[in-house]
Amino acid sequence: MKQYLLIKCKFVIDGFVGYLLSYQYSLIPILISPPFFLSCLQSWDVFFRNANAGAPPGMAHQSPLSLAGLPQAQSLAGAQPNVEKLVEDHLAVQSLIRAYQIRGHHVAQLDPLGIMDADLDSHVPNDIITSSDKLGFYGLDESDLDKVFRLPTTTFIGGTETALPLREIIRRLEMAYCQHIGVEFMFINDLDQCQWIREKFEKPGVMQFTLEEKRTLLARMVRSTRFEEFLQRKWSSEKRFGLEGCESLIPALKTIIDKSSEKGVENVVMGMPHRGRLNVLANVIRKELEQIFCQFDSKLEAADEGSGDVKYHLGMYHRRINRVTDRNITLSLMANPSHLEAVDPVVQGKTKAEQFYCGDTEGHKVMSILMHGDAAFAGQGVVYETFHLSDLPSYSTHGTVHVVVNNQIGFTTDPRMARSSPYPTDVARVVNAPIFHVNADDPEAVVYVCNVAAEWRATFHKDVVVDLVCYRRLGHNEMDEPMFTQPLMYKQIKKQKGVMQKYGEKLIAEGGQPRSHPLHFCLPSPSLQEEIAKYDKICEEAHVRSKDEKILHIKHWLDSPGLVFFNLDGQPKSLTCPSTGLTEEELTHIGQVASSVPVEDFTIHGGLSRILKARGEMIKNRTVDWALGEYMAFGSLLKEGIHHVILSVSQMMVSGQNHRHHVLHDQNVDKRVCIPMNHVAPNQAPYTVCNSSLSEYGVLGFELGFAMASPNALVLWEAQFGDFHNTAQCIIDQFICPGQAKWVRQNGIVLLLPHGMEGMPYLVKDQVHIMTRTAQISKAKEQSIITLKPLRAYPPTLCNFRLKTYPNLTACSSGTEPVICIFLVPFERKHSEVCVNVN
Repeated sequence: MKQYLLIKCKFVIDGFVGYLLSYQYSLIPILISPPFFLSCLQSWDVFFRNANAGAPPGMAHQSPLSLAGLPQAQSLAGAQPNVEKLVEDHLAVQSLIRAYQIRGHHVAQLDPLGIMDADLDSHVPNDIITSSDKLGFYGLDESDLDKVFRLPTTTFIGGTETALPLREIIRRLEMAYCQHIGVEFMFINDLDQCQWIREKFEKPGVMQFTLEEKRTLLARMVRSTRFEEFLQRKWSSEKRFGLEGCESLIPALKTIIDKSSEKGVENVVMGMPHRGRLNVLANVIRKELEQIFCQFDSKLEAADEGSGDVKYHLGMYHRRINRVTDRNITLSLMANPSHLEAVDPVVQGKTKAEQFYCGDTEGHKVMSILMHGDAAFAGQGVVYETFHLSDLPSYSTHGTVHVVVNNQIGFTTDPRMARSSPYPTDVARVVNAPIFHVNADDPEAVVYVCNVAAEWRATFHKDVVVDLVCYRRLGHNEMDEPMFTQPLMYKQIKKQKGVMQKYGEKLIAEGGQPRSHPLHFCLPSPSLQEEIAKYDKICEEAHVRSKDEKILHIKHWLDSPGLVFFNLDGQPKSLTCPSTGLTEEELTHIGQVASSVPVEDFTIHGGLSRILKARGEMIKNRTVDWALGEYMAFGSLLKEGIHHVILSVSQMMVSGQNHRHHVLHDQNVDKRVCIPMNHVAPNQAPYTVCNSSLSEYGVLGFELGFAMASPNALVLWEAQFGDFHNTAQCIIDQFICPGQAKWVRQNGIVLLLPHGMEGMPYLVKDQVHIMTRTAQISKAKEQSIITLKPLRAYPPTLCNFRLKTYPNLTACSSGTEPVICIFLVPFERKHSEVCVNVN
């Protein structure tokens, strides 16, 4: 009851303050005069006495001294506030503010075409005030619009003011949530994060740009637009998957990079589908234009190994000065096949590796940006698998900025047929990522949203989504006729002014204001034309130079330069294999580490004690089993300083449950673990065992990306069951197998595909089917000789770690037959075939 009364009193006092403020200033002296003030004190005293005696709050209240006898107060007689009404009205206003915060995006003006509802539903929520008749939902009416209400602490629309009239409250909420930006964030379960977002979008005057910022934005719009128009003029019948209809993507990406560079980021890894890739390469990564233009020459001959790839799949790696921050920044756009979202986990893996190698444990220096199409973002499961890795200990990249190019169409599929969710971005809600929808025909709104997204990532190190609601001016590619399937949409698109033209006209209109206006010297029309002419000249000169290019060099399009494989001039190094032999003493030492617990006061499971003891006996008897042989292989690499050995196992093969037991868990202390392999030698390389999400597609892509960053690292991905790799087949077929031929990409990823079957020996993948045996089981000896042809179905660049044999150890099964221990050693381009006796 006391808590209730305290809350009640707060609303009463707030209401009373609002009541005072609602009168004209001329009446204030009357209201604070001694007779009236003393009567108020007496009234509150009676109220609390009655409340304490058990009277209901409505009955406990008594009106203060009548103002009828006071001069100039006859008009106020009978106008004393009803406490219950004041409380209800304040609660109603707070509910109204919350309704805009939750559902304002439903009525935001997001579609540049104005023909579709972004949430697939024409229904306007009843609790959003779009007309005065909806005030009744809250028990308010038009007479309340000019009343002053105290603002709650969960809104920033007041700025420095703590109370506003209802009319102004609604106007400011509409400006914050119902214009060209729609914000989805109220599902986030962290109050500080919600308050941070509210302040960024609700505070009055947040979207103000300086003259220099406007000029920079217009120049970027000119480059984005005129690049596509130049390609259309020169190669009108060529596929290029242009960016027409979403030209604001270029200033969006550059804004994210600029703000991130300002926050300390030095390396940005990017992934995207094919739409707009050439524009991003030209105007974000800053690839030489002649290198792009020469790709349209069908007579260009390949000078490098392999077949190459189409121009709108190629990647790029470039280190340059960021002109806004004057800091060095490295930009990497990953090559991506037609499987649109397959590159997502690859980008995350490469980002994680770059963070690891530069000691960036919090993601301050290295970050990732992922671009998506709306239909693919909603429809492809690898998007969810990638999001699901975003906050896992071994996989987090500490925040990714996702930019969705929302064409409102997928090839020829209408959004109502392409997804069941209201927005294509709803998958991001599962990780509490804020979603900023923005009308892509408002470049200033786009830039502001991207600034906020980059700041969010730098502040909270969590994912964020920018949904650029735009349109596709041409067909799926430049050869398609979209009128066949979307006639009404494309009739409207044909009437649509280009975003650069609209923005230029806006600036010219602002420049036409009186000279006293702060924008009186904004860009006039001649300046816009000069900017266009300047960039057109750059394109024409690059086109002339591109005609001198007769040979296609794939090395010019490397997205992950491997210094181990190539000299600085791009030529391959000699392909040599180092000596890999080890003494028996070294093997014995590794085996002893594998059979011990090298941490004091560490209690392991009793079953593991027996396993480690048995492993120690094998070392004494100069015998090994499969697990110990693998342990020796990894240990020898670590001892030799191979930078990183990473073993990623699926959730059902967690350490302590499989035959390896590489990670020991203290039975008495939660989360205390011991990794014996990190105690092999004083100056050894680190060893990591990752328990991953039960994901094949996403995790294999992640490990592939990690392996790209340094060829001198051993990265292994193990399927839970051999044929579980089937759901990751896209990564194998589209990235691993053709990587060398398409992108001169060599990679050290190793796939381990165990396949245990009742009554059958250990099986290994070959090129014929998922698993097969290459030798008959010898029933007499109850053992099988398996020929390991590691990943023989794939090109030799798949695994850059050769298998080495050691025939001086004896097998556990019979004690007489030789066993061959597997040692993986870094090398280039060649493999050995070995035979293994498996117990």
